[in-house]
Amino acid sequence: MTEKNEKTHKTIEQAEQEGKYIRKVRSFVKREGRLTKNQERAINDHWQNMGLNHSNGVIDTQVLFANENPVVLEIGFGMGKSLVEMAKAAPELNFIGIEVHKPGVGACISSAVEENVSNLKVYEHDAIEILADCIPDDTLTTVQLFFPDPWHKKKHHKRRIVSAEFVETIRQKLKVDGVFHMATDWENYAECMLEDMQSAPGYNNLSETNDYVPRPDSRPLTKFENRGQRLGHGVWDLQFAKKA
Repeated sequence: MTEKNEKTHKTIEQAEQEGKYIRKVRSFVKREGRLTKNQERAINDHWQNMGLNHSNGVIDTQVLFANENPVVLEIGFGMGKSLVEMAKAAPELNFIGIEVHKPGVGACISSAVEENVSNLKVYEHDAIEILADCIPDDTLTTVQLFFPDPWHKKKHHKRRIVSAEFVETIRQKLKVDGVFHMATDWENYAECMLEDMQSAPGYNNLSETNDYVPRPDSRPLTKFENRGQRLGHGVWDLQFAKKA
């Protein structure tokens, strides 16, 4: 047993010495879950038109959507209900969604087909790797990160996706004046997000009070959020624009 562990450890060390990127901490837990027949059918029937593969590398959004419309990227779209709603409400924009949860990807594609939404493409992959390997710099008009896993225990805070490194990666992918829009219902996470964004170079806070913004109409009010508001729970939106 010990010998096997030492061998594995050595292999990782060797990979790092060779310059290979070894991801040690993920910002999510892969919850595969079971696909419903409808979700599985949606993926099988429509992946060719709506699905994007990490293995295909860097995308050209103008070729992908056959137009020059602005591109909105959503990280972690869950079951895709609000993403499909946004895409349907804004046909003048192109949307790309990233989600690691396969049933969510299936549900999103199914909803998009049902609503005749054609300005939406989706990845089933880790967002960090998609940003690094597939999204060109200076491409995106908006990046959306709504209700990411808060990892509320202090010992798990390092797993939160919003970090100085992540914020800089987003800045590189945004066009000048492009907006990074975050929302969370965990006050502590909101405060940490605000602190990271305020200390990050190359951003302007769009808040008139230099902290949070009111929920914009472009972000649909979720059923979960509605229920939370009735119970007196807060939701915090942050919007920061990339400086020239």
